[in-house]
Amino acid sequence: MTHTNIMNELLRVSKTFLAYLKRPDLYPELGRKIIKNTFNRGNAFKGKEKTNSWAASKSISQKEAISQLFEIDMSSFKQDFLEVLRKSEQREISCPVKMGGAGAMELIYFACEFTKAQDAIETGVAYGWSSLAALLSLQKRDGALYSSDMPYLAQDGDQYVGVVVPDDLKKYWKLFRFADKESLPKIFTENQSFDVVHYDSDKSYNGRMWAYEELYKHLRKGGVFISDDIGDNSAYQDFCEKGAINTTVIEFEGKYIGVFVK
Repeated sequence: MTHTNIMNELLRVSKTFLAYLKRPDLYPELGRKIIKNTFNRGNAFKGKEKTNSWAASKSISQKEAISQLFEIDMSSFKQDFLEVLRKSEQREISCPVKMGGAGAMELIYFACEFTKAQDAIETGVAYGWSSLAALLSLQKRDGALYSSDMPYLAQDGDQYVGVVVPDDLKKYWKLFRFADKESLPKIFTENQSFDVVHYDSDKSYNGRMWAYEELYKHLRKGGVFISDDIGDNSAYQDFCEKGAINTTVIEFEGKYIGVFVK
């Protein structure tokens, strides 16, 4: 790492720390991050090699997964929402802050269609592509999406979270701007049962295991559980094996997604 890169990284860390200090409501997450980055740094990649081998051996395409799990052909999605997606892409291009990409939108949309979802929950928002996918389905039934997403403290990006979501869909959306360990209890106070779960937040092994168990408890029987980036560590594999859950694995843009029907 060059001297310039080191200085930039120190500046980013300092900026983030100072931003946390201005937000007492985020102090619990600050404490967890300090412990994680000081004592549990290896935790993020626990079992990574094992799970990538496991995932590669059983992965299928998103199209195959949607067909097998939901008995739906996903081909119409982009055409059906062509204008909405085009406008959302322009909002992302115009956004001055870099966040996560679109992900497997068809999987999320058709999970909501398959379950006739009234209530869905997701962790991780960024630009809001996964939120948009869920909301396009939920609006048909006057449903609600509950989202947990940490503030973008180092980027001054809070105002851009969910930027691709059109204004007319926001009335179906409840956004909680805390870490999962604070957001999820608040969400579960409002709603106890969900038709679709989509996990895409804390990438650490411990963070995933805690959230998976909490989210699973609140997923109704017949509901759909989705987790992005399951190859980061073995949390998803271990969770499924512990619960004797028969999961489908999707290879998507060089990464793995886990999905199952409860």
